[in-house]
Amino acid sequence: MSSQARGALERVIVLSQQLLAAADQSNLQELADLDAERMRLLQSLRLERDNLSADDRLVLKQVSELNDRAIGLMEHHRRSKERALDMAAVGRRAVAAYSTTRLQR
Repeated sequence: MSSQARGALERVIVLSQQLLAAADQSNLQELADLDAERMRLLQSLRLERDNLSADDRLVLKQVSELNDRAIGLMEHHRRSKERALDMAAVGRRAVAAYSTTRLQR
């Protein structure tokens, strides 16, 4: 693997770690920016796929694991937001149901 490709691979692992941190904070803009840069680097590495060493493949496996963790965090955040929206809808329905039964003086 060329030194330029090795540098790109090292940058990919750093970006993947930053992407996981952004997912943990639910920072969607940073997540999108990091993912776009990481995808560009990964695509540039496709030409080197036949020259990958065992260590390089291990780094790519780590990138995949970090990516899976980031996806899991974002799914968790999505489900949390869905629950919050469901609870707000329940609250709105309760207000609507009980607003007609308020005390009359």
